[in-house]
Amino acid sequence: MKSLAELNALKEKMKNKVAIRQEDGDKTKIVVGMATCGIAAGARPVLLTLNEEVANRNLEATVAQAGCIGMCQYEPIVEVFEPGKEKVTYVNMDEKKALQVIESHIIGGKILAEYTVGSIAK
Repeated sequence: MKSLAELNALKEKMKNKVAIRQEDGDKTKIVVGMATCGIAAGARPVLLTLNEEVANRNLEATVAQAGCIGMCQYEPIVEVFEPGKEKVTYVNMDEKKALQVIESHIIGGKILAEYTVGSIAK
C-alpha cells in the first residue's frame, strides 16, 4: 500500500465480494475442509467430486473450500449449509460418500445420519 486511496480502493473491492457472497444466502452451500489435515486425509478428491456433480446436475448449490474446521481426526469433513436449516457436518468422507450426499441430501432432502459428526458420538 502506497496511499490511503489504494487502501480505500481495496476496501471497496472486498466489500463487493462480501456482498456477492451474502447474496447467495438462498442457495445451499457445500463446504469442504481443505487445511493440511483435510488434504492429507483425501479432501481434494471429495471436493472435485462435489464440484463435478453440482455442475453436471445443474444444482442450485455452491461448493467452497474452508480452512481448518477443527476436527482433524474426522477429516475429510464436508459441511452442508441450507437456508433456514441447521448445518450438517459429514465426517470421514470419500468420493463414494460425497456422491451419496449429493443424491440423498442435496437432491433428495434426506440427511445421511450415519456419516454425520453426530454418529461418531454414539
